[in-house]
Amino acid sequence: MAWLTMKYCYAPRRQAAFPDVFETWTATPDQHTDAFLKRVADTGYDGLEIGAVTFDAAGSDSAVVEFSDRLRERGTPCVVVRAGGSLLEAKTAAINRDVLDRSLHYARLIGARVVTGNMMAPPRNYRMGGDPWGRPTAQDASRSARIYLFERLADDLRAASDVAAENSITVSLELHQQSPVDNSWSAKLIHDLVDRTNFGINADLGNILWNYDEPEETAEEAVDVIGPISVYWHCKNVVRVNHPENQRTVAWKVSLAQGEMDYRYLMSSMIGSGYDGYIAIEGGRIGDQWHMDTTSLAYLKSLEREMAE
Repeated sequence: MAWLTMKYCYAPRRQAAFPDVFETWTATPDQHTDAFLKRVADTGYDGLEIGAVTFDAAGSDSAVVEFSDRLRERGTPCVVVRAGGSLLEAKTAAINRDVLDRSLHYARLIGARVVTGNMMAPPRNYRMGGDPWGRPTAQDASRSARIYLFERLADDLRAASDVAAENSITVSLELHQQSPVDNSWSAKLIHDLVDRTNFGINADLGNILWNYDEPEETAEEAVDVIGPISVYWHCKNVVRVNHPENQRTVAWKVSLAQGEMDYRYLMSSMIGSGYDGYIAIEGGRIGDQWHMDTTSLAYLKSLEREMAE
């Protein structure tokens, strides 16, 4: 099998390094502390995924470049910029399109080659009792979408991809629960409609397991369809407990080797499809993130070595 060495990106979901713990979704440049960045570099990642909100907090283009230079000097360059959410919900579409535009701008400034986002909107009909997913219905799901919705979304993503192409940037749309791109057929549909060589899917297969109480497909079924159209890959694994009497499934993240998704199969399928983009470890949200995420990174690298033999 022809082999290209994979590149590994850290997509943290908290910034924990003694004596500080920060929330990734609102983290400022200063909250990417030297202790945190040293931990990322020492763990063996090739770069970081950082949200546009962090660059917004820098306050100016010159401060963004200064922050990027500090990341690069510490061996943790930002290689992927994370954009916002839904471009379809009327209340938030204009806001999120602006976030996407700013993300492309930041990527150009710092030399990042991937911008990623998803189409999830804030819950509109939240029910008490935990997260709004893992239920028989899902907000904005592909199973209830109409074709004109995908066509409208494709128009925005095509325009963004054309701007990105001018700076050799790839636009990645995450397969995500509670959004119209939430399984393999909807990912394939939006990819075909956008029809740009610098547009592809973020193959976050774990979100398929989160979406409904009974998943529409397994990750192993989906990856064979999504692999060939993927340009970025969020990796996480989950354990699910189904409560059929409540039509409810609760899921929690675990290390990649421990959950329900077979990453040996997923890795072999992605490699077989020719995937050579960043593999992102989507970090733990609670507990010792470094133990879980470092274990996950080591596991994927061991699979890579195994499949290269």
